[in-house]
Amino acid sequence: MFALETLFSGDEMQKVWLNTATCALLGVVLGLLMIANLAVWILKRQPEGNINAAMLRRFDLRLRAWWMMCVILIAGFLLRSVGTVVLFGVVSFWALREFVTMTPTRRGDHRALFWVFFVFTPLQYVLVGLGHEYYGLFSLVIPVYGSLFIPARIAMSGDSKRFLERSAKISVGLLICVYALSYAPALLDLTLVTWKPAPKSGSFSTEEGTESPATPPVNDDEKDAPASGERTQRLWNGSNAGLLFFLVLMVQLSDVFQYVWGKLLGHRVIAPEINASRTWEGFFGGVATTTIVGTLLWWATPFRLWEAACMSLIIAIMAFAGGMTLSAVKRDRGVADTGTLVQGHAGVLDRIDSICFAAPVFFHLTRYFFSVI
Repeated sequence: MFALETLFSGDEMQKVWLNTATCALLGVVLGLLMIANLAVWILKRQPEGNINAAMLRRFDLRLRAWWMMCVILIAGFLLRSVGTVVLFGVVSFWALREFVTMTPTRRGDHRALFWVFFVFTPLQYVLVGLGHEYYGLFSLVIPVYGSLFIPARIAMSGDSKRFLERSAKISVGLLICVYALSYAPALLDLTLVTWKPAPKSGSFSTEEGTESPATPPVNDDEKDAPASGERTQRLWNGSNAGLLFFLVLMVQLSDVFQYVWGKLLGHRVIAPEINASRTWEGFFGGVATTTIVGTLLWWATPFRLWEAACMSLIIAIMAFAGGMTLSAVKRDRGVADTGTLVQGHAGVLDRIDSICFAAPVFFHLTRYFFSVI
């Protein structure tokens, strides 16, 4: 078998942080946001009777929220891996706070909540930041040890009223807002491979994404390797930060496309008692459109065309599942939004619910099929 770890070792195993493809993707997104801002500016100067003022205002507020998310994410990228992990840690902390405050707590929950906010949440992101060597820990700390600790700590308070409800609420909040979201920055530490065409004969890829005329060492495992230029597995010299941005972008586009298709063609509501605005037409239209866009952006990922299509399809479906789940939680608690921090789109949790469901599935598929680790 072709030994990737042998052929690409030492300095060549170093990852690119931001490459040309990632910067191009960021530029495209910023350009589209600017165009959208210009369109809103023009529409605001039209006579009031020609436009739907309420819909334009909602779109303007959503646009501001997207700008805020994009700027914060880019700022995290500029601070490199540690900054990005810290950024997601802060977002998790705030989202968990919103989740917990949706339902009242009792005095017996307070010490368990202290451990959840100030021990398990930072510990999860510390383990993610330490890298893939600690994957066994950060993949188990919350779903195993946290899920066992929370009910035990609440039981020690001596308050048994609504014990199962209280324990489940805190455990689910920790699982969704912290554990699931932490898989997004965990993408930054994966060493990825690709099946895209290899470089031309006599050269090989380096960490900067350029070609070197040097000939890599040949060993017994490599004698039967496919000829250069053929489709063979090799280390991906792209940007993991770009892959993370691809995930976030696909999730946000999925939400937008499902909303738009639902407004244009939506008639059959999926679950009226959960969310009256989500329709089957919006779901299928949004998933299909997201899959097409994700396929067109294959060049920013280690995926081939059909692989990018499959990944985008899965992201869109999981994003829908996250949105529906949070809608069910809000309907159960009788609240319209989880918070008011992000102007134009309620709370932080309202913005990341889709990412929370898409991130762990995307991470595990990428790690299983495209990682040498």
